[in-house]
Amino acid sequence: MKVAVLKFGGTSVATRDERAIAYRRVRDAREAGFAAVAVVSAMGRRPDPYATDTLLELIDGRSASANSDVLLAAGELISAAVFADGLCAGGIAATALTGAQAGIVTNGRHGDAKVLRVEPRAILELLERDIVPVVAGFQGADESGAVTTLGRGGTDLSAIAIGHALDAKRVDIYTDVSGAMTADPRRVPTARTIERASLAEMTELATHGAKVMHHKAAEYASRTNTAYSVKGLRSDRGTLVEERVAEERPVTGVTATGRVTWVRIIRGDIESPTRRMETELEMFRRVAEAAISIDQVTINQAGVAFVVEGDRGGELRRLLGDLNLAVRVREGCSKLSIVGTGMRDAPGVVHRVVEALSRADVEIIHCTDSNVTISILVPADQVTRAESAVHEQFGLDKGEAAS
Repeated sequence: MKVAVLKFGGTSVATRDERAIAYRRVRDAREAGFAAVAVVSAMGRRPDPYATDTLLELIDGRSASANSDVLLAAGELISAAVFADGLCAGGIAATALTGAQAGIVTNGRHGDAKVLRVEPRAILELLERDIVPVVAGFQGADESGAVTTLGRGGTDLSAIAIGHALDAKRVDIYTDVSGAMTADPRRVPTARTIERASLAEMTELATHGAKVMHHKAAEYASRTNTAYSVKGLRSDRGTLVEERVAEERPVTGVTATGRVTWVRIIRGDIESPTRRMETELEMFRRVAEAAISIDQVTINQAGVAFVVEGDRGGELRRLLGDLNLAVRVREGCSKLSIVGTGMRDAPGVVHRVVEALSRADVEIIHCTDSNVTISILVPADQVTRAESAVHEQFGLDKGEAAS
């Protein structure tokens, strides 16, 4: 049995017209010889009546509890029932399933559950009977049977996890854009669709700000070597994401975050290496206990530097002020990330990035890199100029495999 898992996001199931196109994608997959599984998000976005944010308003935004998970899961349940009924009306047998019925087993963390495994017996039984399972995404159940949700964008994760469990030949993530882009087209008008990307590249792009794929889904796909495509619902074209791609280019895409705060810790009069280590451990402990996630960490003889989301300089000063450390903060920054597996074997990529930013008169505040990603901290009011400059420097606006 060749299985295709087709995920349809909220905008893809929001209206009758959009759902009609989604039904056609299911029909096309079946006519191509695939046993099709549909995974659906809640219909539409706020203020649509069954959108996740609209439902959340019923409990004044309180989430991450057993009660809120039951409420929020209802959006996808409605969508799955409507979608399955629409397929049936068009002559394709279909049955709606909850995430739990589909076999998605998670831990017990409400609001942001981790998928432990998928037991797809019910899905396989339906496929054997030539019935399309329509799975409510974004949800599962813990070992006790309690309903859990997977966090925002969790339907992507549902589709990837089901695709992996079924050893699907196709996992298609349908959205309102035709694939992942070389940059954000709202900031860079010359951005183009990335035709092929590696699992590692897509994980980095999603983690560092690209919105086309949920970062937890991309990470799950990378960990399980599950290939997938990100496609536009109307175009049925987009980006193929697989384990490896030919590394003809050093850079595949550029992405940027919103506002972040750069934190620089300068050691005070602490001469003892042991005492310095104890003080820094206490600093990291406090930050962790305050549930503040840090990024772009560097530790060296001069001190420690890291980045946190949002403008949180005052909060961090208060948190660390009584330690023997000089805490310097700079709010109003953005992180520009340059992603490409080809940069591992391409010398001079950092030089070209710095050259492009210098030519565009963009201030470089902080820089970290891995073998796949270079992340540069720049002033938030310069990030659009920075993204465009790097995009042009590597020929991404021309679709070139610049070397």
